[in-house]
Order: sequence, then structure tokens, then C-alpha cells
Amino acid sequence: MQVLGPSMLPTLNITGDVVLVEHLSHRIGKLGSGDLVLVRSPLDPNKTLTKRIVAMEGDRVTFSLDPTRSFSSRSLVVPKGHVWIQGDNLYVSRDSRHFGPLPYGLIEGKVFMRVSTANSIAFGFVHKNKLKYICWN
Repeated sequence: MQVLGPSMLPTLNITGDVVLVEHLSHRIGKLGSGDLVLVRSPLDPNKTLTKRIVAMEGDRVTFSLDPTRSFSSRSLVVPKGHVWIQGDNLYVSRDSRHFGPLPYGLIEGKVFMRVSTANSIAFGFVHKNKLKYICWN
């Protein structure tokens, strides 16, 4: 799947990055905070989003709709059967801060590899908050 948009910068480029997604982990309960996931948008079912899980069901999450105003933060406990997702670029991402906890059923898969073609071909293996790269010029 090709990634478009700035919501996951700097982890994923605005255009050109391709992510490979596996469709088993979310079905067998093998997702956790820090994982990148492909999800069906709760606001537009025809759209898919790539975001990071920042909290699982039962976790307390504190967030701000406007990252420039930390004093306006809110907290909540993620309900059963849901996760909290956010883009890495908080200034432009539309995510759980806007539509609330995401039902687990909207998760389509877990990103396990990024292929970037910006200046050279680079394969990035994704594990939690770490990308390990293999590059060719």
C-alpha cells in the first residue's frame, strides 16, 4: 500500500513510501502500543489510514487536540475492544484525538516493512518505535 500525506512524518514520507502490511497479528491479539497499523477510517469507510497505536484497551491516555496548547489536555481510559491511534506528526494528523478510541474491528493489519524510494531504495523493517534500514543507492 502506498502512503500519501504528512500525518506519519518523519516515520513515513509524504509520497512514495510503500508499506507492507500483514493481516494476522490483529486477529490473534498480537498488537501493542508503538505498532504501526492500517485502519479503516471511522469517519469515511472508503478511506484507509496508517497510524501508530499509542494505547490499548484499559490504558489511560492523555491528549490535546491542539499540540501547541498543552494546557488544554484531556485524559480517558481506552474502552474494551478499542485502541487509541495517533499520527507521528501531531500537528496535521486526524486521529483518535478527533474521532475517539478506534474499535478493534476497524484494524486491517500491522505494518511490518516500509519501502522508501525518496533518494535511494531503502527497506525499513518496522518493530514498535524502531525502524531498521537496508539501503541501496
